[in-house]
Amino acid sequence: MFVDQVKIYVKGGDGGNGMVAFRREKYVPKGGPAGGDGGKGADVVFEVDEGLRTLMDFRYQRHFKAPRGENGMSKNQHGKNAEDMVVKVPPGTVVIDDDTKEVIADLTEHGQRVVVAKGGRGGRGNTRFATPANPAPEICEKGEPGEERYVVLELKLLADVGLVGFPSVGKSTLLSVVSRARPKIADYHFTTIVPNLGVVETEDGRSFVMADLPGLIEGAHQGVGLGHQFLRHIERTRVIVHVIDMSASEGRDPYEDYVTINNELKEYNLRLTERPQIIVANKMDIPEARENLKRFKEKLQEDYPVFPISAATREGIRELLFAIADKLEETPEFPLHDAEEKQGVHRVVYKYERPEEEFTITRDPDGAFVLSGAKIEKLFKMTDFTRDESIRRFARQMRSLGVDEALRAKGAKDGDTVRLLDYEFEFIE
Repeated sequence: MFVDQVKIYVKGGDGGNGMVAFRREKYVPKGGPAGGDGGKGADVVFEVDEGLRTLMDFRYQRHFKAPRGENGMSKNQHGKNAEDMVVKVPPGTVVIDDDTKEVIADLTEHGQRVVVAKGGRGGRGNTRFATPANPAPEICEKGEPGEERYVVLELKLLADVGLVGFPSVGKSTLLSVVSRARPKIADYHFTTIVPNLGVVETEDGRSFVMADLPGLIEGAHQGVGLGHQFLRHIERTRVIVHVIDMSASEGRDPYEDYVTINNELKEYNLRLTERPQIIVANKMDIPEARENLKRFKEKLQEDYPVFPISAATREGIRELLFAIADKLEETPEFPLHDAEEKQGVHRVVYKYERPEEEFTITRDPDGAFVLSGAKIEKLFKMTDFTRDESIRRFARQMRSLGVDEALRAKGAKDGDTVRLLDYEFEFIE
């Protein structure tokens, strides 16, 4: 089964907790704090494995949670950092953040890696909080939570040449003739329901990868037929080979077919019109094809080469393959995303980003004040509420962030309930 798009959940490992401990060696008076720091949580890393061809594995496992770091120990021993969680993906995988729709990475080469969710840092032990004013603190931090997000994986096939055209124009037959690929061939529409790849070698020793993409029809860019599902695979190809049934055996006009498919490519992605096209007039062994080809050339406005062939009798195949190989040599790769173009220029772009609010205050129907925000939630999760000193430190942090003043401004009175995540506090003046 061919799977080329999937949504998964990834979470970096939480950091290990810091420890509260004291030296207790014999003959060492006032030993002092000796709590170690926690280890770093594991990152979730995507790595390209050229042995994979589909995202099928992600159909059965959609949640990836990396292990957490080891907790700190006594005698100032640091907890062990967790080993990264490496997830294998096929070449041609594009990783997209599901919330922002931003492209995180475009993975094309074997062994290429990207960190998709970072692990949290380890919490600090009480040794870190020792000061001249408080030489024996009973404060430690819990580990920082790991980054979590939903990502969409899209597989875009790494083919040099993409065969496009209406159903039953002979794309699969052509691929089977020029390569060792053995796609299903039958006399009905949408015989090909998944893209097929084949390695083609010319007589002079040049080779390239050709993809036979499922038939497009009018409205494909809006999801009609199978086209929309597989149009993304054309994005990576450098040369588009447009296969047309010149015999008009389906009762359609060959030129109308040509215009319709080009419109679908344009509507899907304007960048596709930049790619060079080679037009293949197939089924030339049928008598009506010669006359249709003549009329087609008269109507053709673009300066694309037209190659009359018959995939069934192999007529004209040799010249077509030489032309495709020549065109590939003079055609550069097209960047998939604007980010790729920027990387090529190596410019630093400074953008103004509105600073994230440290916290927000809302009201629940029962009148309770609800605190939320990434920074305050992280501070809360890293606080050890089993120790009074840690609780007092958290109160000081809230005050320094301006939470107390903001609550008063919102009308909070002595004894009012304040909620943060699943916990409740009492507001005290």
